[in-house]
Amino acid sequence: MATFALSALLLAGYARALFPDCQLGPLSNNSVCDTTATPLQRATALVNLMTFEEKVNNTGNTSPGVPRLGLPPYQWWQEALHGVASSPGVNFSDSGEFSYASSFPQPILMGAAFDDALIHSVATIVSTEARAFNNNNRSGLNFWTPNINPFKDPRWGRGQETPGEDPFHLSSYVYQLITGLQGGLDPEIKKLVATCKHFVAYDVEDWEGNVRYGFDALVSSQDLVEYYTPSYRTCARDANVGSFMCSYNALNGVPTCANSYLLQTILREHWGWTKEDQWVTSDCDAIQNIYSPHDYTATREEAVAAALIAGADSDCGTYYPAHLGAAYDQGLYNISVLDRALIRQYAGLVKLGYFDPAESVSYRSLGWANVSTPEAEELTYTAAVEGITLLKNDGSLPLSPSLTTLALIGPWANATSQMQGNYFGVAPYLHSPLYAAQQLNFTINYSTGPGVNDPTTGSFPDAFAAAEASEAIIYIGGIDDTVESEANDRNTIDWPGVQLDFIDQLSEMGKPLIVLQMGGGQIDSSALLANDKVNALVWGGYPGQSGGTALFDILVGNKAPAGRLPVTQYPVDYVYEVPMTDMALRPGPGNPGRTYKWYTGTPVFEFGFGLHYTNFTASIAPTDTSATYDISTLVNGCTGAAYPDLCPFNSYTANVTNTGSSVASDYVSLLFLKGEFGPYPYPNKALVAYSRLYAVAPLTSQTTTLNLTLGSLARVDDYGNTILYPGSYSVVLDVDSKDVYNFTLTGQPAVLDEWPQP
Repeated sequence: MATFALSALLLAGYARALFPDCQLGPLSNNSVCDTTATPLQRATALVNLMTFEEKVNNTGNTSPGVPRLGLPPYQWWQEALHGVASSPGVNFSDSGEFSYASSFPQPILMGAAFDDALIHSVATIVSTEARAFNNNNRSGLNFWTPNINPFKDPRWGRGQETPGEDPFHLSSYVYQLITGLQGGLDPEIKKLVATCKHFVAYDVEDWEGNVRYGFDALVSSQDLVEYYTPSYRTCARDANVGSFMCSYNALNGVPTCANSYLLQTILREHWGWTKEDQWVTSDCDAIQNIYSPHDYTATREEAVAAALIAGADSDCGTYYPAHLGAAYDQGLYNISVLDRALIRQYAGLVKLGYFDPAESVSYRSLGWANVSTPEAEELTYTAAVEGITLLKNDGSLPLSPSLTTLALIGPWANATSQMQGNYFGVAPYLHSPLYAAQQLNFTINYSTGPGVNDPTTGSFPDAFAAAEASEAIIYIGGIDDTVESEANDRNTIDWPGVQLDFIDQLSEMGKPLIVLQMGGGQIDSSALLANDKVNALVWGGYPGQSGGTALFDILVGNKAPAGRLPVTQYPVDYVYEVPMTDMALRPGPGNPGRTYKWYTGTPVFEFGFGLHYTNFTASIAPTDTSATYDISTLVNGCTGAAYPDLCPFNSYTANVTNTGSSVASDYVSLLFLKGEFGPYPYPNKALVAYSRLYAVAPLTSQTTTLNLTLGSLARVDDYGNTILYPGSYSVVLDVDSKDVYNFTLTGQPAVLDEWPQP
């Protein structure tokens, strides 16, 4: 049996990692080690050396490799949702080097920053640290992140993993994330391989007996194109992501991992995701789910064959290695289909420099010195600060500098790992709100009060005593992973336990009361909004390792809040008006409409809402001031864009003025489109551009440019076709309509994208 050589040890200064030995090992004379050959040629040469049994053995996420060829074992499953995370392929040491990695806020809070540059910077740091772990044989190079499903229903347990509910926002976010993780749009050597998941229409965990493993999402072509797939199109068509993950659920009767319409017709053919190194993994045990509980096939062999043929190249699980052999013996698939799957995966490793000399791959020099650097630590703080969102303030924030004694109360008041949410790793530190308050030299009277979902009142007296002994009260509660998580949806969107009763009693104590609402999914805070004795309300999400410091710096005014809600906060009755399993976006019988685009009720706080410590005015001015545009002229005049929906339409300069006299603050410009055009009903509005300005000084102005494309103006018809329609259009700046610009499109509708029919 061949031994694996640690080829990187041959070079002083390069890290200790387990890579194939292309200098002296059994593969050294094979084309897989020829750096002048293409990834397809190199991967094909490797796969051609394997026996049938060796091929089948390497179709799961835990690949044993091929010892006789010097191909090491490889774990394809690593996680890095908001930092290198504990997962099958990531191995943190118990102490010392590689015992931790940077832990950023959950995506739901980073999404609230509406800052694409921030997301790219975060992804760059995460991928740098991931490479350092890999170089020291503590992780692989394939990371199953991001979760880019839109957060449509507030009950969904995994909404915290996403940037929010809006498909345009998700698409912009994921483009920056993917290019940051992979080291560019199409680098010669990828930094790592990211994975867009969970494809597609996945947002049910376990709701009233509807379990994700067997759920059939019934989605119209219109909603599929307009809402559920834009972020995935960006992943595949525009950002060149290395891999996709098909989801547990079925789409319109066909499990996604056995769905050739999704994995071949849409993903590979329509979106052009056809590079030799791009491949699909199943979600973990989703291949087994094809057989049961979907009951899509009569046998296990038929299940694995159906998935492999449809385009699911790898199984996170054991069904492929266990049953592909028998399926082949039964004639259920051709050997070329198996080869195609393996070639795609190993071509991906070729693109990562896995088979290249260490000295030719600059990333191979990364090590412990590149993990949790001062710059990374500062960015974990900045990411939290930028996302924290002020929802209510009567002037009590920032806290008066005359205050010296604070009551710090609530189940999040001394949060540490709670601040990380799910899919987290070991952080270098976890600075809780209590820790942060102590660093600011307040005298703190601390009490946990009732737990997140605690129905009892036994903790009230101690907490009330802490409040009585203090000049002001800070309550930090809401929800956390005990209420919302993977495999755990909520049934209500009220504050759980006795928290509202407790907060109401705190409000009767005659002292300034600041409430921090934590967690990813929104909860109905209308009672706090209506209570004049609740002086301020702040949403803090899951703020990561520097979360406590970020929260308190906002509270005392060291930083000014400028986050915007990336989701709608619905009233509590919303969950009784529409089943979680109803995938339709538009309002109809038994559905008041979903997301800010279609909701017909009155939200507690709308998507994009967020207050500041100062006041802003803003106006927009278009580059082209025409009032009317001819559709055919717009379409025929498009040159240079790769796709019609990316054709430039117009640019709008937003001029933003801080009219306050004392506080410098960031400001997020949100540009919406509304009007009467395309199929009825018309959406309330749709986000089409955004930009974050930094530190706008008092009594000064800054400008930013907001770009619209033809795709920004388009609507989707019943068949999923993206069409530019005649009609009246309004561009609206910000949620409070700070400025509006109107124009008209005339002429015949023009199809920008013809959707393949099922």
